[in-house]
Amino acid sequence: MTKLYLQNIIDYISIENLPIKWQGFDFARFSNDKTLFDFQRDALKNAIKAMYLYFKDKGADKNELFNHYKLNGFEENFDYDLKKKQDSKTIKYFLEYSKDYPVIDNKISFAHFINRMSFWMATGSGKTLIVVKLIEILGKLIAKKELPKGDILFLTHRDDLLDQFKEHAEEFNSNNFDTLV
Repeated sequence: MTKLYLQNIIDYISIENLPIKWQGFDFARFSNDKTLFDFQRDALKNAIKAMYLYFKDKGADKNELFNHYKLNGFEENFDYDLKKKQDSKTIKYFLEYSKDYPVIDNKISFAHFINRMSFWMATGSGKTLIVVKLIEILGKLIAKKELPKGDILFLTHRDDLLDQFKEHAEEFNSNNFDTLV
């Protein structure tokens, strides 16, 4: 099993030591009827620490973040090998965006994919709630000019999860007048 490198890296970042603009978020409140559990709040705090590491500490430089991973024991080779994936529809996308995904020796360095994070949590543990709450926090960090403006893409493999996301967003929006998702 692959180690959780990002988790290990951000464990050493204290949220209390981040700049003031990266603090003061209400991690508990979701709606009038819902508050987040401790493990859900921790997931949000970890997401903030990871975003701070990438956007502020590493200047949104994927190679800098990749080097940070390597300094913390990352040795696996997850480069995207175009020869092994010749029949993949994904290759066309990568080649279309060659500026973002440069090909060297028929491979795209894993450094170009390193600025990703995920929530590895059990089914029914509230990942959708966390995503809705994270969108609120992202909006606040963007408003403070701590993060660049950008679109948010929510992907799922089942339509019912999209419906669940919409329901949670509506619930959040109906109980939070200062921030809408």
